[in-house]
Amino acid sequence: MTPIGKMYGYGSQPQTKAILSVATSSNLEIELLPFEYGVTNQSPEFTLKFPLAKIPAFESLNGFNLTEGAAIARYGLLGRNAEETALVDQWVHFAEFKIYMDRHKWHEERIVRSLRFLDNYLEKRPSGLLVNDNITLADIFLAVATERAGQTTCGNAERKQTYPHVFAHHAKVTSDERIKDVLGEPGFIEERLVYN
Repeated sequence: MTPIGKMYGYGSQPQTKAILSVATSSNLEIELLPFEYGVTNQSPEFTLKFPLAKIPAFESLNGFNLTEGAAIARYGLLGRNAEETALVDQWVHFAEFKIYMDRHKWHEERIVRSLRFLDNYLEKRPSGLLVNDNITLADIFLAVATERAGQTTCGNAERKQTYPHVFAHHAKVTSDERIKDVLGEPGFIEERLVYN
């Protein structure tokens, strides 16, 4: 693998999982540095490079610094042309803001609508992937986001009966030999959580 830089973040953080998966599947190596929230990100060395003190935070081998998960991950899988790159960006934003963020009772209706839309879209995709026949950045971000849905709003029944294509997509992406060790076990729940 080709080293490209180092990153601060937690291995269990969804954005970090997505970034490391993209790097691994692109045969790139990012060193994940030890990080302690409130200590590492408050050090003068860290805040000089990353003034907002947020993670994930990436520093390339030539000293180029980036924050924000999608921006860091763009070092990897984008698409084969301008249209596919735009579609990848569309699905990354969809995953981050429609699936991953909407996890509370007051957003449950929005996540159901988003998952329905996504399931219908994936049903029509012969590859089972979002953009083309290869796993892209969009597929990885979506797999990480739908993992969260499978840990909260989607129990076994919802995963198998209501959103089968969404979770078939998740299985396809997370079983890819290049990234399955980075993503780990999904920790899906048996019964969906009920909000009071």
